[in-house]
Amino acid sequence: MGTIVAIDMGGTHIRAASYQADQFDPSAHERINTLANEPGVFERLVKVVEDVWPHSQTVDGIGIASPGPLDPYTGYTLAPPNIKQLDNYPLAPKLSEHFGVPAFLDNDANLACLGEWKYGAGKGHRDVLYLTISTGIGGGVIANNRLLQGFHGLAAELGHSIVDPDGPPCSCGFNGHLESFSSGPAIVRYVLKELANGAKSSMKPDPNLNAREVGDAATQGDALAISAYQRAGEYLGIAVASFLHAFDPSIVIFGGGVSKVGPLLFDPFHASLRKRVFHPRYLENLKIEMAALGDDAGLLGARTLAEVSLPPSR
Repeated sequence: MGTIVAIDMGGTHIRAASYQADQFDPSAHERINTLANEPGVFERLVKVVEDVWPHSQTVDGIGIASPGPLDPYTGYTLAPPNIKQLDNYPLAPKLSEHFGVPAFLDNDANLACLGEWKYGAGKGHRDVLYLTISTGIGGGVIANNRLLQGFHGLAAELGHSIVDPDGPPCSCGFNGHLESFSSGPAIVRYVLKELANGAKSSMKPDPNLNAREVGDAATQGDALAISAYQRAGEYLGIAVASFLHAFDPSIVIFGGGVSKVGPLLFDPFHASLRKRVFHPRYLENLKIEMAALGDDAGLLGARTLAEVSLPPSR
């Protein structure tokens, strides 16, 4: 295996890096603004890839982490919510044509999972469940050392699992998804709703309130803030119990900004999880860890996607 070029597409930034086969750290790395609402997103992507392209070495392939939904089998982005120019767009085929090497695409949460499995907290595990809890909730699953993609390439949209069909609306428009209870914005929405209903709190009904500020209030003993994280952890435990029943992983990895709040979220999560697994065997020797790769998980996952997708003879 020679050099791999990895791309992490986002609504705010595009990152690209080149990796030599025997090295963990990139030999080149660049980041630019996506400027998602301005024409020329693909052209900016090409330019940042050219900036990291190692002209003295052979590039075997390109891996791309992108917001979903997308089709990893055709390489098309379908409808990334923050990059409208990439609606139904042949992203991997166009990059492959431009650079003359195979290009492989998958969604950013799947590839963060893949990166953690290969290089991070999931290293050495055959069966991995990954959840990133942030503005939304994304997920990925490694089953028997393979990334679970599904028939349409849309598997492991774990944040859109229904935990209460009568629950609040999710960002996708449907009701009662895990994301509508346990994401950062969901925590804030709960607080603002309770404040509007007269709940007492040190927090004010500020539309700019964020989950970090709710966490700060909770550490200061604010009862409403504590209840908001208890609620989020409770529903997270409901969801993960179902994920254990479906996938039986040996490790659950949490990433994303909301996960950094620690016991405020995870004490109620663990209590909820223990109540809801239908047999204690699921919890035996189960590791629950924080993600290890930080912002590099998407790039390292894109690298790994290309590495595992290229034929062995290359």
